[in-house]
Amino acid sequence: QYDFVIVGGAEKLTDVPDITGNQITDSAADHEWEVVFGATLPGLWALIARRHMHQYGTKREEFAAVPVHDHEMAAKNPNAHYRNKITLEQVLGATPVAQPLGMLDCAPLSDGAAAVVLGPMEVARKYTDTPIHISASQVACDTMAVHHRRDITTLDSTAVAARRAFQQARRTPKDVQIAEIFDGYSIGALVALEDIGFVAKGASGPAFAAGEFGRGGRVVVNSSGGLKAQGRPFGAVGVAQVVELVRQLRGDAKDRQIAGANLGLAHDVGGTGATSVIHLLERTN
Repeated sequence: QYDFVIVGGAEKLTDVPDITGNQITDSAADHEWEVVFGATLPGLWALIARRHMHQYGTKREEFAAVPVHDHEMAAKNPNAHYRNKITLEQVLGATPVAQPLGMLDCAPLSDGAAAVVLGPMEVARKYTDTPIHISASQVACDTMAVHHRRDITTLDSTAVAARRAFQQARRTPKDVQIAEIFDGYSIGALVALEDIGFVAKGASGPAFAAGEFGRGGRVVVNSSGGLKAQGRPFGAVGVAQVVELVRQLRGDAKDRQIAGANLGLAHDVGGTGATSVIHLLERTN
């Protein structure tokens, strides 16, 4: 056993052609019945978006608000892949990828790396005045095949991981001030907000479009810019989310600092929800 360990993640997708990178990422989807017939990750997330629109009346403009928000946040992140702001009109008018998703609804393939140091609290206090406590860490899984799920507008893996994490930490979604959530595709952010428990099913679209998850909202989401704008280096995303939360909770986020952040949530997804991970991080006195 060791007192301190380093946890790191890295990605170098630009070392291969785009088509190879897409083939690698599509391996996170079901190949036996879905990919073999032409399904892609954007296509599967587009199916989820269409069903969410049908089932809850979600509007195209509502999940288009996600990338606008992400780019707004990333404008103050010096490590972001994209630091430019975009408009709702640009998102809606972007090149179609898989209807209703367009180019600006999808996170880029990025290079990147991130690392954190883990250790026992009593020892960590010798090296820093602001150690961050891991209050909960949970992983849950679902079927890889989207067509096997009871309801494709819900990621059961996220719902289960979130429920277990809040139970472990003895907290509720209302206790969270800041969250880094999966937004590899804009609809993914809306589904995550519902499955984590920040809003009721079907309510995330209007809430997001109304600014309830921006600065000054009920929970500030993706202060880093999220996968969409900070970037999506697959092997580093989960660790990068934790790095952002640690900076926020320690008060080290500079221009993008969120005031009053004491409890943060990190949420990442594999594929279309075959795996979800939830961490709850807490500032200690």
